[in-house]
Amino acid sequence: MEVTEIIEIDGSFGEGGGQIIRSGIALSALVNKPVRIFNIRAKRSEPGLKAQHATAINGLARITKANITGVKVGSSVITFDPDRPQSGVFKFDIGTAGAISLVLQTLMPCAAFAQSRIELEISGGTDVAWSPPIDYLTHVTLPVLKKMGYRSDIILTRRGHYPRGGGLVRAVIEPIKKLSALNLTERGEILNIKGISHAVRLPQHVAQRQADAAGNKLKKAGFNDVEITLEWYEKEKDPHLGPGSGVVLWAETSSGSVIGGDALGERGKPAENVGEEAADKLLKEIQRNAPIDSHMCDMLIPYIAVADGRSQIKVTELTLHLLSNIAVTEKILEIKFNIEGEEKQPGILTVNGIKLENSI
Repeated sequence: MEVTEIIEIDGSFGEGGGQIIRSGIALSALVNKPVRIFNIRAKRSEPGLKAQHATAINGLARITKANITGVKVGSSVITFDPDRPQSGVFKFDIGTAGAISLVLQTLMPCAAFAQSRIELEISGGTDVAWSPPIDYLTHVTLPVLKKMGYRSDIILTRRGHYPRGGGLVRAVIEPIKKLSALNLTERGEILNIKGISHAVRLPQHVAQRQADAAGNKLKKAGFNDVEITLEWYEKEKDPHLGPGSGVVLWAETSSGSVIGGDALGERGKPAENVGEEAADKLLKEIQRNAPIDSHMCDMLIPYIAVADGRSQIKVTELTLHLLSNIAVTEKILEIKFNIEGEEKQPGILTVNGIKLENSI
């Protein structure tokens, strides 16, 4: 029996954070190559695995029947040796307000190559700091991935904020034969801007003030077609564990891309500041005149790396996060990205995907 050599990944490389773990095991599962990741999150103030990382690794291990070692909170070394993805219904509880979106970021690439539908039910945080809000995944990530043939729905049942968590999300991922290459180098015109302003366990006026502030900022910048939906709950009908608020905005473009910006509420932060912050983030992405924003480009890397053909995308910023992600991808898949541009500036990424095919 042939023994596959394990791929060693230094978790302190580049930005040295959780993205290296997520990318490493997601790619490992996609191509059935075992990995060992060491120095996990070595550059963070609290190094080692957090609950959301452990949930992601354990979740992908269940889906792929992987052999794993070292997967516990605080661990600095893990190994992950997967098999094919299995179909079915899987339920995971992060147990904290850890980000559901980052768990999904780890599970979603491989799940599309199962033999039939996978349903994921994940409990944790839906709107927490340092991670994409769940509305971003729904309204920015999925529309862009759909252009590549990816088929998924994300259903938000209940929001979860720091510190209580308690959010609940269901993701349904349909099997695909292969992913198509993605070519997005021109942003085109901004057709409209949409958004969601939510406030849970808080008065309705919080959601309204956030939305008004975001809308006013965008209109002053020259964007008149702005529609921001309010989400709030009557006190006796509010199912959430703790208070929280936020705004997610997205701009739809004539090229078919979607660009996002978001902001979270927090104790002592006026609702107007939340709305303006989300608008400022979106405007910054728009002004860089690229079709893929600085958060979406990170998420796209594993997909374009296994797509059929040559992908080329222009991104609003070549972040250290993104460059670290690319380095991990190149090592595991033995491919090479061409990167045009300087770090922290807009750039163009080009890669010939390995054309991963599903035998459905």
